[in-house]
Amino acid sequence: MLIIDALVPVFMVIMAGTLLNIFRFPGGDFWPLVERFTYFFLFPVMLISKMANARIDQVAVDKVALAIILLLFAMTAFVVVLKPLLTRSGPVFTSVYQGGLRFNTYVVLAAAEALYGGAGLTIAAVAMAIMIPLINVFCVFIFTLYVGQSGSGLGATLKAIAKNPLIVGCVVGIGLNITGIGLPGWSAAAFNIISNAALPLGLLAVGFALNLRSIREASWPLISSSLIKLFIMPLVATVIGYLVGLSELEIGVLLLFAAMPTATSSYILARQLGGHAPLMAAITTAQTLLAMVTLPVVLQFLPGSLALLFS
Repeated sequence: MLIIDALVPVFMVIMAGTLLNIFRFPGGDFWPLVERFTYFFLFPVMLISKMANARIDQVAVDKVALAIILLLFAMTAFVVVLKPLLTRSGPVFTSVYQGGLRFNTYVVLAAAEALYGGAGLTIAAVAMAIMIPLINVFCVFIFTLYVGQSGSGLGATLKAIAKNPLIVGCVVGIGLNITGIGLPGWSAAAFNIISNAALPLGLLAVGFALNLRSIREASWPLISSSLIKLFIMPLVATVIGYLVGLSELEIGVLLLFAAMPTATSSYILARQLGGHAPLMAAITTAQTLLAMVTLPVVLQFLPGSLALLFS
């Protein structure tokens, strides 16, 4: 019940954003601009606020990094090996791959704080700083391999990663933390006030971006991508977490990343690099809706079940 109590408000805010989209309120470019404002300003401020004075020394960064690297390599190998069973189309496969591995940043940070408090949010921010660069490089590699697009190659990807506002926020926050500078005086309170707006606006923007019309017809690529992301990746992540020796809290956060619906930005990458953009939109919407049911179930039963095997 504690997991459900923590997650239901998160998904209620997302659905509120969807309702605002249905009624076209307040209209115009309001919500796209809100998403841009949240992504480039509010979220970096929140990450700096949370990381600057957090107890990063209590996070096993080396083990978390190892677990993430193993998870991404394992899932990439799994999906590539299964490609003949998933689809023959290269562009379709890139959407299945993105849907099977990427995560929604807004939802994962909101869920981490709701479930595990400040300690969980700190681990999530550290994990995000490691995972975002790696997963973007992996995605570009898959696009190059199966679509042949090189217009946004590795160099451009690395440059975009370096300028990613979420990465910048994590790096600045961690830098302030390890140097002992922190956020002195009134600045901590000011950053905290601003950061309080990040998660609600981010979740509303996620809901507004959902395209319900895109999932009128379920397809095997959509179904398989959702099964991989919402069930198989969480299972693999939990096993790796126990094998690497992560703490219970760190395993919980890693599982949260693995069980998250895919990122809304996956659609943009699919459109830019020659993937199947309509399928990507359908996968994103379907997974976000399905995760409202699957996420509480996975978080409730998976860690405890596997703990018996590794105890």
